[in-house]
Amino acid sequence: IPEMDSNDTSQGSAPRQNRRSLRLQGYDYAARAGYFVTLCTHNRACLFGTISDGEFRETHCGQITREEWLHTAALRPYLRLFAGEFVLMPNHLHGILWITARPAMEQSLQPLQAGSPPRGPKSGSIGAIRAGFKAATTRRVNQHRGASATPLWQRNYYEHVIRDGKSLDRIRRYIAENPARWQFDPNNPNASSPDPEDAWRL
Repeated sequence: IPEMDSNDTSQGSAPRQNRRSLRLQGYDYAARAGYFVTLCTHNRACLFGTISDGEFRETHCGQITREEWLHTAALRPYLRLFAGEFVLMPNHLHGILWITARPAMEQSLQPLQAGSPPRGPKSGSIGAIRAGFKAATTRRVNQHRGASATPLWQRNYYEHVIRDGKSLDRIRRYIAENPARWQFDPNNPNASSPDPEDAWRL
């Protein structure tokens, strides 16, 4: 596990349920650090599997998503994933991405015309990694379900720079316990007693 990046000066406030990115102003999201990310399916559709008695049963769409998560690191030598730091749920996922080195700093998208500012997230940043993962899973899942141009993911997302070992331990525990708490998850359309704060007790 790489050392924590000392540039993160955020306070330990709980993230909001709507999963909007709580970006740190001026922070370089291509910096060496661990990043906890959450992505949710469009309209919270339960495409990836079902949970019964705390056990996740994966669909083919879920298998594709898991494969692409692992492939994300295979494509990027500066990115590491570790066992126990990812969980796939019926309609969302949680995972930790570790940027362990500085990638080549090139813009992921070219300017529209000479002199215009580059568009899109910086290459090697969490934003670029997330966008690449979402594009790859959307393409493969839509091929499988015969639904071209159908959105797979919500536009909103949540990301969090891991500040220290204590925060990392809490996030790892949350990831491990997530399937067992599905009945309380606010993303569960059939939750028996949804707790809107449950998903963000980090």
